[in-house]
Amino acid sequence: MSESETTVVQMPDATKLVVSNSPHIRGGETISKIMVQVFIALMPAAIAAVWFFGLAALEVMVLCVMGCMAVEVLWNKAAKKPSGSWKDGSAALTGLLLAMNLSSGAPWWICILGSLLAIVLGKQLFGGLGYNPFNPALVARVALLIGFPQLMTSWIAPQPGNWLACDALTGATPLAATGKELASISDLFYGNVGGCLGETSALALLLGGAFLLFRRIIKWQIPASFIATVAIITGLAHHVNPELTPPALYHVLAGGLMIGAFFMATDMVTSPMTANGALIFGVGCGVITSVIRVWGGYPEGVSFSILFMNALTPLIDRYTIGKPFGYIRIKKETAQ
Repeated sequence: MSESETTVVQMPDATKLVVSNSPHIRGGETISKIMVQVFIALMPAAIAAVWFFGLAALEVMVLCVMGCMAVEVLWNKAAKKPSGSWKDGSAALTGLLLAMNLSSGAPWWICILGSLLAIVLGKQLFGGLGYNPFNPALVARVALLIGFPQLMTSWIAPQPGNWLACDALTGATPLAATGKELASISDLFYGNVGGCLGETSALALLLGGAFLLFRRIIKWQIPASFIATVAIITGLAHHVNPELTPPALYHVLAGGLMIGAFFMATDMVTSPMTANGALIFGVGCGVITSVIRVWGGYPEGVSFSILFMNALTPLIDRYTIGKPFGYIRIKKETAQ
């Protein structure tokens, strides 16, 4: 073969070869964009809280949001970490979720203490965003409930449209009511009941949950299995003994089930990654919530159930993870 017929191999430009770790395909979503969308989803519930509980509800929300952001900045400075992490919106969202777990009558120092517990105990001690095994807002709520049970179980009776509703008398939460004191289904649906800011209007929370599902921010398996499990267990319990517990629809609309199912249990960091794992997670939350509500000594069990299932998330992921493409199981040779 002559030199003129020799094939010339053109080598690629070494300066254009970029070697990097996976993932090599990235989506357009960022932490900030996700947080903004969750904020938007919570707006109907926040507006409903202000309508039913007045400016006191707005004050609680502002204190918790600003408190969580301030604690995040102070922690990063003390730990000599980049102080701009609050800009991604995660601390502010934790503050809003914390506020949704408090009463409109919560004093200012409870809001600040809750912010400290949520950011430090629930998030930063584990390494920050993405490393926390438990939902930070729920960590703060349960810690406050254990430390200040009477304060955390005192509710302001709603006064729609009254901006000074905090001056109203305290009332019972729907889950603590019995007999003739049970709230009507319409009041539960629209939010004219006492409780935490995020435990009032089921309609507002459903609107926010539908937005998150539409934007594919959350998995449908968790809220669907969570709510369905509570409905089935409480429905059966009521059918067997109507005096033991209210009907299933009452349990679905009352308390923190809606905000827990759509906004707490679906936290990307603390919930399973797989679809089957999400179903198991939701069912587990529903079972624990129902047991506490019907047979436990505390009328609400949503927070405890989610935290308990958060602890099981790594185990659920381990046993529901899919097999790699091309995986072939090697059969063990039988002993001769």
